[in-house]
Amino acid sequence: LCDAQVLLVIFSSLGKLSEYCSPSTTLSKMLERYQQNSGKKLWDATHENLSAEIDRIKKENDNMQIELRHLKGEDLNSLNPKELIPIEEGLQNGLTSVREKQMDFLKMLRKNETMLEEENGRLKYLLQHQQLAIEGSVRELEISYHQKDPEYADQM
Repeated sequence: LCDAQVLLVIFSSLGKLSEYCSPSTTLSKMLERYQQNSGKKLWDATHENLSAEIDRIKKENDNMQIELRHLKGEDLNSLNPKELIPIEEGLQNGLTSVREKQMDFLKMLRKNETMLEEENGRLKYLLQHQQLAIEGSVRELEISYHQKDPEYADQM
């Protein structure tokens, strides 16, 4: 097979696809070559449009990954000063947004702190009243007990 490009596609009786393609080429290149040489149309207009859309999305994805690396501060040496300005502005806007979120969170924490302090004061007030009521009840019990058993009072 000296330097021949081979593509083998096999479908099992259950419909399972197996393929082999020479290392020096790809499936899509081989199918394009087959289509050119045989004159048979393997792809219709819909498939070509989908293929073009896939290529466009891949390029867009690549550009977004490059932009993301730039926003992370990576690979900035290849950029000129004019290209750095929008990145700097984007980072400033992001930083402003983060600070606003932090301030909102801090305000919420302070509000919760105030509410908890008020609740704590209310609970302390209730606790003091309950303790006073309990002490009053204990005194009443002691007084009534001492009045019933004078010997116990003498022993005490």
